[in-house]
Amino acid sequence: MQGIESLIPLLLIFGIMYFFLIRPQQKKLQEHQQMVEALRRGDQVVTQGGVVGKVTKVKDGSNEIEVEIASGVTVRVIRSTIATVMNKTEPAK
Repeated sequence: MQGIESLIPLLLIFGIMYFFLIRPQQKKLQEHQQMVEALRRGDQVVTQGGVVGKVTKVKDGSNEIEVEIASGVTVRVIRSTIATVMNKTEPAK
């Protein structure tokens, strides 16, 4: 009986860790993946390195996008390094 009673605090700690740490992190990761998948040409983005630019080309099936960081200067960026989308463009009608 004491073996079961000693496991209860351990299970309680695991449950608290799951609801306060693991689950919110998974939700945040899923939201980031959806944001990155929804990128389109014309969106203004910020990379994790702090570079602000405008998406000029989105390659389907690739994990790279092209971002214009200055007039005539484009860089290739890995999609997952996009931190936020500042201005979202509307799809063409």
